[in-house]
Amino acid sequence: MSDVQALVDAHHHVWDLDVRPQPWLDEPGHEPIRRSFSSHALRSAATRPIAGRRLTSTVVVQCITSVPETRDLLALADSDPLIGAVVGWADLTSAAIGDVLDDLRAGHAGRYLRAVRHIVQGESDPHWLQRPAVERGLRAVGERGLGYDVLIRSHQLPQAIRLAERLPELPLVLDHAGKPPIVLRELTEWAGRLRELARHPQVRCKVSGLITEADHQKWSADDIRPVWDVLLSAFGPDRLMFGSDWPVVNLAGGWNRWATTVEELLDGCSGTEIHALLAGTATAFYHLTPASTKEGTPCS
Repeated sequence: MSDVQALVDAHHHVWDLDVRPQPWLDEPGHEPIRRSFSSHALRSAATRPIAGRRLTSTVVVQCITSVPETRDLLALADSDPLIGAVVGWADLTSAAIGDVLDDLRAGHAGRYLRAVRHIVQGESDPHWLQRPAVERGLRAVGERGLGYDVLIRSHQLPQAIRLAERLPELPLVLDHAGKPPIVLRELTEWAGRLRELARHPQVRCKVSGLITEADHQKWSADDIRPVWDVLLSAFGPDRLMFGSDWPVVNLAGGWNRWATTVEELLDGCSGTEIHALLAGTATAFYHLTPASTKEGTPCS
């Protein structure tokens, strides 16, 4: 399949509860996804094309603060042709962060490690990303040619803005658009901060995780469109990337329903813009191998 027809899911998860517990699944409301999910299950779920494109490549993202989980994800990427990159975890506050990253990259399938992520949304310190130890760790990430996935909630966007200001050489991607409070219909503050972050050219943004910020049962494309309009005007399609946040997206309708909504939102975009958002931006940020040259076959 040519790159022109590629569809990259830039954000999904897998977990096997028999191998590695996921304590966050014990929180109320997660009952529908409180079971194991494999990349093969993603293949079965992601059957709906977007703009005529079927899924060709994905980026699998860490769930817990665990280097062993990252090693598992790297091994999975090596064995599954659908997975083109891994966003892993390492302790950014550790003085040994550089050694840990080097060890991960030198190990089995380490070539698939393209970015790291920390669950900043769970940190109570409003300046966590500005801690000297964290900044030192993030510099080590950038020095190794890796990117950083920024996982925050909307009220933490000032941390991301300061990070972009202080480390302009570090490639950043904002996960889930900074989790705008869609269900509350209070987007003004989020939009202002989002636009400020977007002024920094090294920042990209994932169009992912939005429907789980809306009413899980009653949302429609009209609820998502105001967020989409802000993202499109702030970043432009060449700095946006599609992501499903599967299987978390199952809480609010699933992969295919989200794909249907994305296609509706793309109405009016040019072919070049659609390609950027559905494949090009993610391919460039995560240094993905073109789908036509990686071993294996695309999802059908």
